[in-house]
Amino acid sequence: MPTRLTRGAVATAAALAMTLATACAPGSSNDKPVDKAPNAISTDVAKAGDVTLTVWDQEVQGGLKQQVDTLNKQFMAKYPNVKINRVSRSFSDLQKTLRLALSGSNPPDVVEANQGYANMAQYVKAGMLLPLDSYDQVYGWKKRYPKGLMDLNSVTPDGKLIGSGNLYGVSLNGEIVGLYYNKEKLAKLGLQPPKTWAEFDQALATAKSKGELPIAFNNLEKLPAMQLYGIIQDGLTDKESVRKLVFGNGGSWTDGPNVQAAQKLSDWAKQGYLTKDPNSRKWDDTPVDFAKGQGVFMFGGTWWAPDLADRMKDKVGFVLPPAAQAGQPVSTMGGESLPWSITAKSKHSDVAAAYINFITSPEAMDVSVETGNLPVLAAPTKQPSLPLMKEVSTAWAELSKNDGTTPYNDYTSPTFTDGFGGPLQELVAGRKSAEDVMKAAQDDAAAAQKKK
Repeated sequence: MPTRLTRGAVATAAALAMTLATACAPGSSNDKPVDKAPNAISTDVAKAGDVTLTVWDQEVQGGLKQQVDTLNKQFMAKYPNVKINRVSRSFSDLQKTLRLALSGSNPPDVVEANQGYANMAQYVKAGMLLPLDSYDQVYGWKKRYPKGLMDLNSVTPDGKLIGSGNLYGVSLNGEIVGLYYNKEKLAKLGLQPPKTWAEFDQALATAKSKGELPIAFNNLEKLPAMQLYGIIQDGLTDKESVRKLVFGNGGSWTDGPNVQAAQKLSDWAKQGYLTKDPNSRKWDDTPVDFAKGQGVFMFGGTWWAPDLADRMKDKVGFVLPPAAQAGQPVSTMGGESLPWSITAKSKHSDVAAAYINFITSPEAMDVSVETGNLPVLAAPTKQPSLPLMKEVSTAWAELSKNDGTTPYNDYTSPTFTDGFGGPLQELVAGRKSAEDVMKAAQDDAAAAQKKK
C-alpha cells in the first residue's frame, strides 16, 4: 500500500454492495472477459498505432513515484506511439474510487488492483479484470516469478478462491511489514533494536518512562490496527496457522493465540505505548510524524522506506519484527506489492500487457533498486546504496529464505476491514475486550465463507 501507501480494503460493505450491483452486467455468467488465444496476441507495440494508455496507480510517495515515472518515460521513449496517461492516488483514495471506475463505460486500461477477497476477488467476480494466462504464455511471467508470488495474484473466475485459478496481475516490488526505529532515540535511551518480544516490551516500557512515545501509530482507516495485530499474531502462533486462517482453510479467530494477540494490542494502548487518539489520525501521516521525531518505533511496510530514507537519512533503521526466542525464524505479513492488472473493457489490452511486461522486467528491477525501492525479484545488476534500503534488502532475503511471509489479514473477507478493523478501533480506544473483538472477526469470516 499500503499506500498505504498501505494495504487492504477500505470501502465499506454498503459501498461494496452498491458497486457490485452497478456492475452486475459485466459480472454475469454470459459476459465474463475471455482470454485471447496466445497466437492472437500482438507484442509489436510499435504497430499498434497511436495509443493513449490510461494507468491508475497508488505510487504517490518518494522513490515509489520516481520508480513509476522513470519506467513510464522509458516505455514511451521505446514506443513513441504510446502516451501514458498516469493517474496517481493514495492507496485509500484509489480503493474508494477504483470499483466505480471499473464498472463504468470507460475504465482505465491498467490498474493496481489489491489482492484478496475484498478487492481483486470482487473485481474478478464482477468481470472487471482480464485474465492474463494467455499473455503469460507469451511473456513467460510464471517462468520468472516463484509460484507463491503468482498465486497471490490469482483468483478463480467466480471470485470464490484466491491463491488459485487464473492470473490477474503481476507485481513489481516486494513487501515486508517490519519494525522501523529511530537510531538517535534508541542510542539516547541506551537501547538496541530488539531481537525478542521480551526485549521489545522492555524497550517500550523504558521509552515511556523517559517521556518518549514508544510506537508511532495512526489508525483512522482501521487497517493499521489490523496490520499491527497481524504482526503480534505472527509472533504468537505459527505461519501455517495464520495462512490457513486468512484463506479460510482452518482454525478460528477465537483460538487462544489470536485472542492473546488482541489482548497484547489492548495492553499497549492502555499502557500509553501508542499515539494518543490514533483513530482520529491518518495512516499516511504516520511515517511523516515518525520522521519528525514522534515515536521511538514504528511498525510499517517497506513501501514507506524510500520516503523515510529521504526524510531521516541515516537516523532510521529497519529490522524484522522480534522473534519469540532469540535466533528463531520470524514470520511477518508481506509478499509483493499491488499487482498491475488489465481492465476487462480496455481497448488496448495487447499494449497494456506489453506495458506490464516492461515495468516488471529484470531491467525494471534494476530501476526499483536505483530509486530506493525493494524489487520483488533480485535485480540483475544493481544493489541498494542507502543504509536503510540495505537493511530492508537483508530482511527481505532472510524472510524469503525462511518462507516467512504471511498474508495480510484483510484478505480474509470482502468486509473484514469493517468486520475486524472496526472492532479493533474500539479495542484500541478501550471500549471493547479482546474476546469481543475476536468474536466479531470470526463472525465476519464465517459469514463470508457461507456465501462462497
